Amino acid sequence: MAQRRISKNQRRKIGVFLRCVLISFIAWLLFAISSDYKYRIKAGISYVNIPEKRAFHPLQSDTVDVEVTMSGWKVFLANLHKDTSTIQVDLSGLANRNFVVMSNQIGFINKQFPADKKVIKVHPDTLFFDFSKQTQRKIPVRVLTHIDFKKQYGIIGETKSNPAYVTVTGPMEDVASIEYLETDSIKGSAIHSDIRTIAYLNRNQKNNITIYPTFTEITIPVGELTEKILEIPLRVENASKYTSVRTLPSKVKVAILVSIKDYNTWTARDFEAVVDMNSWEENHVKSLPVLITRSPEFVKVISVDPANVDFLVRK
Repeated sequence: MAQRRISKNQRRKIGVFLRCVLISFIAWLLFAISSDYKYRIKAGISYVNIPEKRAFHPLQSDTVDVEVTMSGWKVFLANLHKDTSTIQVDLSGLANRNFVVMSNQIGFINKQFPADKKVIKVHPDTLFFDFSKQTQRKIPVRVLTHIDFKKQYGIIGETKSNPAYVTVTGPMEDVASIEYLETDSIKGSAIHSDIRTIAYLNRNQKNNITIYPTFTEITIPVGELTEKILEIPLRVENASKYTSVRTLPSKVKVAILVSIKDYNTWTARDFEAVVDMNSWEENHVKSLPVLITRSPEFVKVISVDPANVDFLVRK
């Protein structure tokens, strides 16, 4: 069966039709992205102007839905990159009541958004709070780190924070549940010298507490490390029921990484290597694994030779 050929005139008409469709689509797209649409954004809450003499508990989630109007193009970008914003809520009204009406703060909230995003409503519209006795407590600071060091470098001493304790004020039940406050993670790569920086404290998602100060100065001593070999005598545990227990060998060689400045500080007396006869009794092993049960801080044990030792038992 012969194929039907499209004439030159028909091809021209099809081309005109496709161009019209393309132009119509572009016109529709331009109209769509330039028009304004309502869009909901999930937002976390942070509180400002907190009443000094009143401790409070939020009675709802710490996130709200913020309804905004913005262009179709902005809606498209928002759907591509979804994130959670944070809005500030003014609590000065809690001085004489236990709720905050969000519609009364639309102007204040709009100032926190770009001009091309207009906030028209917040869900829920009313936030309720429960008041309790306020207390104050000193809380220790815990430093979080995520640091990669240059080869043969590492932490060689105690990490110090100044202050080491901060004052937390808030509802008694919330303050009592806080054992420590973590800093924001201190990050670095190819580090080979001491770290001195400022780290802010994490509230652990508790917006109804105040922290003073809100940051701490962190000092982390960093130095060059070197390898050292020590001969450590073995101690036998849980051997009292036997007349004698002898290990072969009686000492093990322990390779450690230690800072150059402390190379001569640590000796075999600062370490303890043990074998446990319970391993033989319970697991019927033929050789006893060596365990390092004591070593100085900031010293890393690389290897133990031998890792298992033979033994002779006299019952």
